[in-house]
Amino acid sequence: MATDRPRRERPAAVALAALTALAATFARAVPAAVGCVLVTLAALQSQGTSAPSFGGVAQAMAVTSKQPDPAVDRGDRVDRPAQRRLRSQMVEQQIKSRGVTSPPVLAAMEEVPRHLFVPGSERGQAYEDHPLPIGGGQTISQPYIVALMTALLDLAPGSRVLEIGTGSGYQAAVLSRVAGQVYSIEIVPQLGARARETLARLGYGNVQVRVGDGYRGWPEAAPFDGILLTAAPQAVPPPLIAQLKPGGRMVVPIGGFDQNLIVLTKNLDGTVKQEKVLPVRFVPMTGEAERQP
Repeated sequence: MATDRPRRERPAAVALAALTALAATFARAVPAAVGCVLVTLAALQSQGTSAPSFGGVAQAMAVTSKQPDPAVDRGDRVDRPAQRRLRSQMVEQQIKSRGVTSPPVLAAMEEVPRHLFVPGSERGQAYEDHPLPIGGGQTISQPYIVALMTALLDLAPGSRVLEIGTGSGYQAAVLSRVAGQVYSIEIVPQLGARARETLARLGYGNVQVRVGDGYRGWPEAAPFDGILLTAAPQAVPPPLIAQLKPGGRMVVPIGGFDQNLIVLTKNLDGTVKQEKVLPVRFVPMTGEAERQP
């Protein structure tokens, strides 16, 4: 006579049931990861496939939970939502609040990923309200100054701009969003090479970088609708005035220890007028500018 015996479950079925219960326990804490695991377990069960080990499931859960945030691909680096939020806050709290209202400039400041133009050790401070060192004794200006100087140029779409002092390439990248073509000169070879590589990798194709002394400008690309200097000479270099198109503007810090940001406008008759904007502190312009009286 046959007798009733407790049915023995297959080891794989027992493991599968245990794993499902474990995943459900964690569902409240890590729903996205566990959801993926539960779907996987259900698929295994429906296909009659043996369940993975506990270690395999734990590894799958860890990989799933560590997936990066959606990011904009910028070559070998990325611009993540957290950094875009910081940029948006930077524009609102540091720039618009101080009176810069030009829509193209604000859009450029919100678009260009400042953290990708500073050394890795400084990226945590990229969107804070102060300059940062970039090597070679040079700095990247605070975001407000970058926005203000760009706005003071009052560029029309398609403008040609000359920048003296490429530095990290950040100011050139911002200019490239509001101008048609940007020509930038950097006197420090290592910085110039690095900026050229960074701008190219991040897709700023309308920026040309030259390594050299910017005192005499870029004659073969002149005249320019706007000229911007990110280092302070004692006086405005005459060759740069000559390369400024009539009606164009130059934004330049002037002075030694005490400096002022100046807007120079070239009149149609070739004369210039200067307007003092505010006190600033930039690195001094080196090279030929240092040898001028």
